[in-house]
Amino acid sequence: MGFVIMAILVPLFFLSGGVEMIRGLHPGEEPDPHFFLMIFAFYGILVGAALLGGWLYYAYFESSSWQATPGKKILNLFVTDLNGRPVSFGRASGRFFAKLITGLIPLGIGYALAGFTEKKQALHDMIASCLVMRRY
Repeated sequence: MGFVIMAILVPLFFLSGGVEMIRGLHPGEEPDPHFFLMIFAFYGILVGAALLGGWLYYAYFESSSWQATPGKKILNLFVTDLNGRPVSFGRASGRFFAKLITGLIPLGIGYALAGFTEKKQALHDMIASCLVMRRY
């Protein structure tokens, strides 16, 4: 996904005059205010594209008939609700956005909870009422 995003943003940077703005930077001179605006805009686009792409990727695959992303499928893992049924796109979306909360907790404690809870759930799985199971 990162490759696709960069394949779009790099040409866009060139086409929007980003290289010329960088060439216009000289030591001891005030940079063009548009340069900072462009840098912040590209950063916002990058973050937004990564968030949107990640959300669609995880929610689509986990709510599909696979019930897993390609990586989970290779490891014979799949995502279900607490009753063992496939998750909806909405619940898979909730699980994705709950991962943002899990990621805010220092030292990976939100993920480490999976090793200590009865149902082996990480924090985002508890928030979204999901389970990650293994197929045998």
